[in-house]
Amino acid sequence: MTLANLGLSAEVSAILTRLGVPQAKLSGGTLAVRSPVNGEQLARLAEISAIETDKAIAAAHEAFLEWRLVPAPKRGELIRLLGEELRTAKADLGRLVSIEVGKILSEGLGEVQEMIDICDFAVGLSRQLYGLTIATERADHRMMETWHPLGVTGIISAFNFPVAVWSWNAALALVCGNSTVWKPSEKTPLTALATQAIFEKALARYVAEGGKAPANLSTLLIGGRDVGEVLVDHPRVPLVSATGSTAMGRAVGPRLAKRFARSILELGGNNAAIVCPTADLDLTLRGVAFAAMGTAGQRCTTLRRLFVHESVYDKLVPRLIQAYGSVTIGNPLQSSTLVGPLIDGGSYERMQKALAEAKAAGGKVSGGDRVLQNEAADAFYVRPAVVEMPAQTGPVKEETFAPILYVMKYSDFDEALTLNNDVPQGLSSSIFTNNMQEAETFVSARGSDCGIANVNIGPSGAEIGGAFGGEKETGGGRESGSDAWKAYMRRATNTVNYGKTLPLAQGVKFDVG
Repeated sequence: MTLANLGLSAEVSAILTRLGVPQAKLSGGTLAVRSPVNGEQLARLAEISAIETDKAIAAAHEAFLEWRLVPAPKRGELIRLLGEELRTAKADLGRLVSIEVGKILSEGLGEVQEMIDICDFAVGLSRQLYGLTIATERADHRMMETWHPLGVTGIISAFNFPVAVWSWNAALALVCGNSTVWKPSEKTPLTALATQAIFEKALARYVAEGGKAPANLSTLLIGGRDVGEVLVDHPRVPLVSATGSTAMGRAVGPRLAKRFARSILELGGNNAAIVCPTADLDLTLRGVAFAAMGTAGQRCTTLRRLFVHESVYDKLVPRLIQAYGSVTIGNPLQSSTLVGPLIDGGSYERMQKALAEAKAAGGKVSGGDRVLQNEAADAFYVRPAVVEMPAQTGPVKEETFAPILYVMKYSDFDEALTLNNDVPQGLSSSIFTNNMQEAETFVSARGSDCGIANVNIGPSGAEIGGAFGGEKETGGGRESGSDAWKAYMRRATNTVNYGKTLPLAQGVKFDVG
């Protein structure tokens, strides 16, 4: 079967039916949804208006007022059930991610597994929303901090991780006592519909088993930029977690700051790796290839800049170029495929523009050409590109969401550290070395300035247990594990006087009648 006649719309319809999405939602709307696998139209969805968005947020606020009163461990029970429903739906939802985004099937399934993992994490967290007991200078007093639900959590997600990002935020927000309002990318609304249906199954089980939960606890907004603007500007949304480009972040950040709202911004990741003289080159080759080519270079943690020590450059780079030339590109639903398509033609055009700029700056390009256009004229498959650059200049300092790996030679370790940090983006980074001093320096205060710094592994995201992000250009914020939950709550300091005096008022006399 060729790419052109895969019959994806029929398969998507069947998957969505199994997951609980009514067929009536898939047609008659203004938003055309196409698969990057072959350009086939999958659905036409109705879009919510700005006025309807305002009403939806108001309803979510009412849900928050009720949900915050439910004990946190009981809120965690809802997320436990969500994890169970995701396990049941994993095969269908993972395949839907691959069809709608173009990820290879193992990556689609892996994204759903991240959703399951964060549910597990959040269930435990629901019994660990700890505050401190604070030493006080006053006798017969106790001072402590307490954590309370914050309010409606707005979630804006990007196409490249269409469901995992929602789960990182929603699982934490819900156990913290918040309601959620989610605006997914216009490019990936079908996976959002499926996820909302799965959540509603979990919610129905929760209520059937005696749990108390309000309507509108999780709200999905299918729409364009105007919908996102209402969400960002709404006074009933004290926190917005937004994932996307740095351009999007520059638009969202000031609007939130203007009304003193909180933000969690996970944006660009022009990530780098340093290959040192002592690196295990076999390990390095595998780590670099996966980090740079996975998801067709469309991850925020994609490896985009590679600094190779001059002593191992000629041993590693030719092997890397050979690996790039031999990789299987094609239908992401086939198990033999390692690189699927770009999301759309705009991504292809931006990739070609960056490669042209790299050539003009003295770069030597291997790969980067379009393939399979005869099989799928409306899809955009490309051969991943390795670009040997004379210096970190021009497009190297800008993030292009495509499989382009810029390779540069270095001679001094401190020079490589400077190059790693010498871009405005700073989501993730890595070093390949067997030298303890280099490894420890890289993760120290004078090492990588990125939110994630890895040793002998590519610049992938942390596991669910670690906080993800920390993009330096914006001050960012953190999602997922560690103490990221604190962003979804408000802290209060409480002092309890269990004595009979007010120490600070000693010597002051009042006429108390």
